[in-house]
Amino acid sequence: MKPDRFKHYAAIDWSGAAGERHRGIALAVCAGGDAAPELIRPGHCWSRGEVLDWLLNDLPPDTLVGFDMSFSFACADTRAYFPGWANSPHSARELWALVEQISADEPHLGATKFADHPQIAPHFRRHGGREGAVFGGGRGRFRQTEHAQARAGCRPYSNFNLVGAAQVGKGSLAGMRLLHRLQHHYAIWPFDALPDSGSVLVEIYTTLAAIAAGRSAARSKIRDFADLTAALAALSSKPVPGTGAITDHAADALISAAWLRTIAHDSATWSPSLLTEQIAQTEGWTFGAA
Repeated sequence: MKPDRFKHYAAIDWSGAAGERHRGIALAVCAGGDAAPELIRPGHCWSRGEVLDWLLNDLPPDTLVGFDMSFSFACADTRAYFPGWANSPHSARELWALVEQISADEPHLGATKFADHPQIAPHFRRHGGREGAVFGGGRGRFRQTEHAQARAGCRPYSNFNLVGAAQVGKGSLAGMRLLHRLQHHYAIWPFDALPDSGSVLVEIYTTLAAIAAGRSAARSKIRDFADLTAALAALSSKPVPGTGAITDHAADALISAAWLRTIAHDSATWSPSLLTEQIAQTEGWTFGAA
């Protein structure tokens, strides 16, 4: 990996909440070296459509972009995303296309219709005590990369779970519609090999970035500038100007952008020992998870 392979590093704290605009979305970008990361449109209440537009039209060249969402569902455990259904997709790209097909007329990249599909719904835990017959019980099904996250000290959630403040399923479904639109514009790792040039999209888990910045998984969320400054310093980054409170979404994006800069040039990061070609094409992998 060339030390100057990427010129910029971006992190997107994503949201799958209902509606058009979301306080939970934040974008941050930093250049190489130790420059402080910067929020894109600070204070702006983003829509998912605006994030897509920014990625297509305003993304700096040769940027490594991390999205805080899951790029796929568990598959290796049962050898299918939706075992027992003849039309279960065989790859992540087929999964993205199916989410898009079923939810195409939903605004704002929503995917409620996908989760409500009669052949798919039994695999999800949804609101109103609706736990699908094949959800799996407990914390649900996990991808291989989520097991790796747990070994790193995180507490991942199954993205088949659509309930609770910590759930990641809704954001992941909306994210799959986003990826379906971006796949012909940028390389998406590990579904695509790392190209010699151009921007690359990767899945991230902001808790991994926080741990690398000296936080514990239980204290991964940062809500004031003093803690943000300390975390960035641990990542060899200059501080972001400011005092007082900051939203945890903004802090997650800022820290994750600086963290991507610290690990992007480590060849081992791009070659996790447990990432097989089959897992790469079906489940994907979280960047930075060993």
